[in-house]
Amino acid sequence: MALSDDQEKRYSRHLALREVGEAGQEKLLRAKVLLVGTGGLGSPVAYYLAAAGVGTIGILDSDRVEFSNLNRQILYKTKDVGAVKVERAKTRLEELNPDIMVKTYHERFQQENAEQICTGYDVIVDCLDNFAARFILNDACLKLKIPMIHAGVYKYFGQTLTIIPGEGPCLRCIYPEVEKLDQAPSCARAGLIGVIPGVLGTLQVMEVMKLILGLGEANKDSLLYFDGLNLSFDRIKLNPRPDCICRK
Repeated sequence: MALSDDQEKRYSRHLALREVGEAGQEKLLRAKVLLVGTGGLGSPVAYYLAAAGVGTIGILDSDRVEFSNLNRQILYKTKDVGAVKVERAKTRLEELNPDIMVKTYHERFQQENAEQICTGYDVIVDCLDNFAARFILNDACLKLKIPMIHAGVYKYFGQTLTIIPGEGPCLRCIYPEVEKLDQAPSCARAGLIGVIPGVLGTLQVMEVMKLILGLGEANKDSLLYFDGLNLSFDRIKLNPRPDCICRK
């Protein structure tokens, strides 16, 4: 497909990149990316994917906007308190970029609907805030052979890993004792500085765009850990567990 005059202006910085150009932008416009969660991580991920011209963006969240969301969930405004998150997010994203289509799922992500929702997407972004749902997403992506970009945030810290089925470790390789994770304090109890999801969310978007465009190396073999207090990144080398489902 040929880009319109408005699209050439909108994506001019992408078009100026030799590695992207018009062919790369057309790949972005054809791509389908699902965000599971539209909160602290999902907000910046959704905004940057929409701005980049990712043609189909799925957004899933069962919640409504609360006052406590507003210090970090930049998709929403004070007047949105009480509104359904995915409905407000869809409006904001389509205002930002009318080129895109936003599909909404106002429901809980669980075992019963995971594979049905994930089917048909090119890349899936883990923007969840609880481990139980993350493992359901991890397993669905492995079964469907869809790359998944994981991120987690806590206090002043964050981590991210790109999970590519058959090519590296998954969440179960990092956390073999899933049951113990439920005992960890939530961000609501432990606290979270509002900018940390923004840092990790933009890293997730970079990984999504690399996969769609075929650029660089995916962060699939190590956990990238961010320390906001020291403004430092560390890589923790990972290997798939021999008995993990990601090896099957």
